[in-house]
Amino acid sequence: MPTFEHQMLQLDSIQLSLYSAGPVSGPVVWLLHGFPECWYSWRHQIAALSAAGYRVMAPEMRGYGRTSAPQAAEAYDIITLCGDIQQAMDKLGQQRVAMIGHDWGAPVAWHLALLEPERVAVVGGLSVPYGGRPKRPAIEVMRELYQDKFHYMLYFQQPERAEAELAENIPRTMRVIMHGMSSTDAGNSLVQDKPADARWLDDREDSGEPPVWCPPDAFQVYVDTFERSGFHGPINWYRNFERNWERTADLAGRKIEQPALFVIGDRDPVGQLEAYTIKKMPSVVPRVEQHQIADCGHWIQAEQPEPVNHLLLDFLQRHFPLP
Repeated sequence: MPTFEHQMLQLDSIQLSLYSAGPVSGPVVWLLHGFPECWYSWRHQIAALSAAGYRVMAPEMRGYGRTSAPQAAEAYDIITLCGDIQQAMDKLGQQRVAMIGHDWGAPVAWHLALLEPERVAVVGGLSVPYGGRPKRPAIEVMRELYQDKFHYMLYFQQPERAEAELAENIPRTMRVIMHGMSSTDAGNSLVQDKPADARWLDDREDSGEPPVWCPPDAFQVYVDTFERSGFHGPINWYRNFERNWERTADLAGRKIEQPALFVIGDRDPVGQLEAYTIKKMPSVVPRVEQHQIADCGHWIQAEQPEPVNHLLLDFLQRHFPLP
């Protein structure tokens, strides 16, 4: 593993915890993590990219770990989340970067490509595709489809309920969620047939061990992250569908014109839910290259690091090469 550098950047409204590695003079690659993850989920990519000569930046996103976690839900809309990375680039004097995101980090990366067409030279998303601004907030559709059924995103809308459940036993929470969306498990934590007033993880079996792709030392970094920050900030990301839709009105109809990479695991449950968006993606991201990785669930960069690293390095070397 490379030597990780750590700094706290003071932004307009928060402090951003930022890990970095690689030669200072190298082309800059940002790696944005998702939920419920941490910067260390990118450990394999940080090692490969920094060894190749790239300067890698892996933040703890707003609400996670040492980064500030504002209480108000409206402090986590997509434009504000993008603003954290834009301000960090300003502070660091970065004029041209590659932006890669996984899970919730992917929508941030996609929107940064729209907001910063000059500075974001290339963009990539793992697991979560980009299909353009929807005609209405996605949460409205979920409420119609799941009026009397359980859906975890609707559950997350209830103030304090989800964060209290997940914080009851953080190691168990992390094991259950990891296994529930991993290729090593036949279950699916996203689609569950149970009453609308149920809790998310009560009926999930805990194996007592994290998946093989997350050894004990790495697993402890995840646990430490949420023991420090809790889940209120991360779950607030899910409480902004309407606000995200309102704040992106000026992006309606815009296409992502930069070279783009999309990678998903063949056993990722998000692939089933977002099949239409994945098919539609080339119409709104005309230069996208799409790849599917075999025997891989949702935690793609940790489950199958070698294929992910190969795809990232090949893409970057063609579109964002080393000097």
